[in-house]
Amino acid sequence: MAMKSEGVQKLILVYNADSGVRNLIVDGAHKILSPSTYACNLCDITFGNFRENKIWKKFRKQLEAQATELEFLHKDEFAKAYKSKFGYKFTFPIILVQGNDLEIFVSTDELNELKNAEGLIAILEERM
Repeated sequence: MAMKSEGVQKLILVYNADSGVRNLIVDGAHKILSPSTYACNLCDITFGNFRENKIWKKFRKQLEAQATELEFLHKDEFAKAYKSKFGYKFTFPIILVQGNDLEIFVSTDELNELKNAEGLIAILEERM
């Protein structure tokens, strides 16, 4: 399915949600009760309401088997892990590629336009 590019060794997927049990419960309820206003399409595509999307999970495992590192972070975790004296000005959700610096691999607008895991996989495969 996926083709490994020498240039892409690590992708950082940042959800438009904060970490923690309380946020997990609130976000889960929001996805179920008002899915049209839920703010993280990356969460919807990769996880759905209760578990990881099967198509996405298979693709993720293929990438990891090909030595592409995937780091999944909530926006508060990203802010802590990737502090910069210059400050990163990203919107979320977002997928970044780590090279000499962090670069946008899939933008917030692109992620928000996607309808399913297959669409996300197609973009990733195309760019890798």
